[in-house]
Amino acid sequence: MNLDSPIRILCRIAGLCVLTACLARATEPLALREDHAAERVLPARVKGSHVKVFIPSLPYLYTSHSISAGLIRPSDNAQGWEYDMATAHRQIDEKTYEFTLRKGVQFQDGSPFNADAVVLNMEYFKKKPTLYSKIHEVFDHAEKMDDDTVRFHLTEKYGSFMNDVFWTHFYTKPYLEKFGWNGKATCPNLAEPGPYGLGPFMLKEGYVEGDRHSKEIVLEANPLYWDKQYPKVEKITIFTEIDTAKVRDMALNEEGALDITTLPPEDKVATILSPYAKLLTSPSTNNTTIHINMRNGNPRLLEKDVRVALNQAINQANLLHFVYEGEANLSAVGASPNFPGVREVSQKLRPYSETEDPNAPETRERLKKILDGLELRVFTQDRYLPLWRGLESQLQKVGVTLKIDVPPSEAEIFGTLLTTNERKNKTPWDLLVWGNDDWYFNHPFTAFFVYRTHNVWSTLAPDPIMDGFIEELFRTAVVEPEFVPVCEKIMRRAFENGYLLAVPTPNNVFAVNKEVVFTPYKMACMPLWKIQITDQHWSVRKGPYPESLKQPVQITRLR
Repeated sequence: MNLDSPIRILCRIAGLCVLTACLARATEPLALREDHAAERVLPARVKGSHVKVFIPSLPYLYTSHSISAGLIRPSDNAQGWEYDMATAHRQIDEKTYEFTLRKGVQFQDGSPFNADAVVLNMEYFKKKPTLYSKIHEVFDHAEKMDDDTVRFHLTEKYGSFMNDVFWTHFYTKPYLEKFGWNGKATCPNLAEPGPYGLGPFMLKEGYVEGDRHSKEIVLEANPLYWDKQYPKVEKITIFTEIDTAKVRDMALNEEGALDITTLPPEDKVATILSPYAKLLTSPSTNNTTIHINMRNGNPRLLEKDVRVALNQAINQANLLHFVYEGEANLSAVGASPNFPGVREVSQKLRPYSETEDPNAPETRERLKKILDGLELRVFTQDRYLPLWRGLESQLQKVGVTLKIDVPPSEAEIFGTLLTTNERKNKTPWDLLVWGNDDWYFNHPFTAFFVYRTHNVWSTLAPDPIMDGFIEELFRTAVVEPEFVPVCEKIMRRAFENGYLLAVPTPNNVFAVNKEVVFTPYKMACMPLWKIQITDQHWSVRKGPYPESLKQPVQITRLR
């Protein structure tokens, strides 16, 4: 076989078992055609254009910047953000930030966006702020300087301020009077459909918040959006709850059912061979967080030796190969090494399995003495079942038994997680997993906030030392020399105490309709307004899909 043949490429992608099945069916060499959809995209939005997307984790975060808007928004540039409702800003001193606002902008209902609107929103924020970070403690007030200039006043130095500005979205007065800010551990507010935001799309059907969302969300292009080149399509339908097996079939075998979705790496070859989909992979700053319940879980989880032994029993290199098929990064504490701070520390703090082989007889015997007979209840979405199959196989070798419970939606995962800190969870669990995608944008607080032991997102026993490290992180900006050392203190304490069950951090793996052009970000924002289609997309095409376009497409690997 030619070393560079497409079949050999598939072998490197997906592993021998899937390749063998492909070879058994193949009658001639597989040719992968060039993806030239970007050269054929429609130059402007056309009537009837419609894209369907499945977002299984954190849909409220992935969609929010498409519907609402703040002073800045995520970007795939080096700093991780770009201006949105602001056009410039300056830091006057450690506690004062000034923003110049974009002129002539209207809310989706036609009302003006200006400094008065910002001040009004921040007054409502002050009454019922979001509680995921420390912004509700350090924000004092917003001050109008003129119609196009506003100052934010803080009570103390807060190096994470610009990361919180991502989530300071602005709403119309009718929305604020009806809902205000939600005062929850999650943000932003998208409580009902209506012309309430500033984004490129209007929420026409459904609702999407952290603790509640409809199974289907419909967005339509905002005719008043300030940047007339966006959005590129008229309508976006977003699904939030679909069975994993059905997602695969919709994306790969049913044209018009699903245009963009994440898929497990095990489906990469099937995606390449699909008549309607193509494979796209990219690096990410996303994390898979597996909580250990030290609040009201198995009492043995309060023992440091037990938690550390569980982590020592995990062979991350094995998971990287057999579960993630290479689409992940090893991580000592389950924090993406693509984060600043984590990147530097990860070079010297490595997973336990890289320093001691968990399959070595003496290691396995030692771990079995600690863990043998331990039974743990797992709470997980079905999308993580391949990971749990790998973990179960590894933990069985040291005498650990897993009992796996699969709820129907991520909302139930959050409902259980966010009540455990106060021991009010109705569902008993010991290990709980969720897709902790990078919602804080190029900042490791995304992965570290679960260590803040007095916060509802944490299921750790109280740890004042760790809480103090998190306070240091809040005060320190990413660009300051103290940032890497404080990240190291957090990571080493989490590692040495076994505070989470650490697994590799995933890359993005997408199945994308062959007539869709989509470039994902590294973080938890899907730039829906930038999605483009060709004239052969199912929503605008007349007639059948050409057989020539059904041929397998070359893989797109973003770096």
